[in-house]
Amino acid sequence: MSDETTGLIQENEKLPLRLQLAFGVGHVLNDICSSMWFTYLLVFLHLVLEFNNWEAGFLLLVGQVADAIANPFVGYQSDQRDTLWICKYGQRKIWHLIGTICVLGAFPFIFLPCVNPDSNRYVQLFYFAVFIVIFQFGWAAVQIAHLSIMPELTADEHQRTKLAATRYCFTVISNVLVYFVSWVVFRCEDGTERRISTSDAPDFQIIVWSGLSVGILCTIIYHVFVHEDSSRFDDHHATEQISLGVGQILQKVRYYQAAVVYMSTMLYINLTQVFVPLYLHETLTMAASALAKIPLVIYLGSLCTSFFVGTLNKYLGRKVAYVMGAVIGLVGCGWINLRSHTPTFTFYEIYAVALLFGCASAIVLVTNLGVTTDAIGDKTGSGAFVYGIMCFTDKLSNGIAVFVIQDL
Repeated sequence: MSDETTGLIQENEKLPLRLQLAFGVGHVLNDICSSMWFTYLLVFLHLVLEFNNWEAGFLLLVGQVADAIANPFVGYQSDQRDTLWICKYGQRKIWHLIGTICVLGAFPFIFLPCVNPDSNRYVQLFYFAVFIVIFQFGWAAVQIAHLSIMPELTADEHQRTKLAATRYCFTVISNVLVYFVSWVVFRCEDGTERRISTSDAPDFQIIVWSGLSVGILCTIIYHVFVHEDSSRFDDHHATEQISLGVGQILQKVRYYQAAVVYMSTMLYINLTQVFVPLYLHETLTMAASALAKIPLVIYLGSLCTSFFVGTLNKYLGRKVAYVMGAVIGLVGCGWINLRSHTPTFTFYEIYAVALLFGCASAIVLVTNLGVTTDAIGDKTGSGAFVYGIMCFTDKLSNGIAVFVIQDL
């Protein structure tokens, strides 16, 4: 097959910078919502809506389970060439667009008090659960569509790593944006420090809509400049495209190995993101501005590290790079365990720990995406379903872990 026929950048061919950047911004809307979801959902439910531990944990679990179920479903449907959504626009991009509409339609309501705040608590839980399920389905559709188009843009392993690094770079920028806006919103004009309370619901809406505005712009850029090769769904081209059936995928050990790595990586990153704000506010009794400053430091560390992850993977290999990131993360965890009760921890050391978390997250996540694309290899016709399996393990394990921690 010629390059003109497949639309795929072959090995040793560099991706155009415009394509790299356009691909990178395609997940910004999801990244902004994910940052709000994992960092501030429990804070909002606990401190603004005054939900108890079980109720807040239950809602986050509902979202993670919905996301987990949606991922393999969307992945399977996105790989099918005989579905309703086949068109010249592109199978992956259609699912990306559907997901974007669901995210924009549901996410703002998650950070708004219930229409009738005096209603029964179970009614409120159902109310939020409905919007959470819609949001998580849309989020899963965008994520799977964005991940599965990556191995189709280039056949070169190092170019795929570069795409993953670019994607993560914009993930970090998205998180930095959320935390910077949060810091501006939460800080007091007179320089005094304050705590989050029930009166802060409008502040969360400012943060949400500031992020969504940027996410909408980035989504438009992605859909304009990234062109999917729709010819791969033609009957002639489909016979040439390499793919595996669901049964064949489930029989391959390498996919289970990749799923364990993916799940472990996302558990570390997401649990850090979920519980650091509550740890700062409840355990260390730091001010509201710290809920933005410390995560901001984490992602600034990630941003700086993301520029070097591709080089680490290229010269040291996936395994060495991943182990290096894991060790850095363990050092950060050990530092908290040993030094969190000292007087200097909240003044100086917490920032060093945040940098370690950021560096570790960047290394393990980008390397982890490289491991998954390696597992897919040239079986790009099954890429979306493979990513769906990976994300299923990620979301379900995160939801259970958060619920158990909350319940305890």
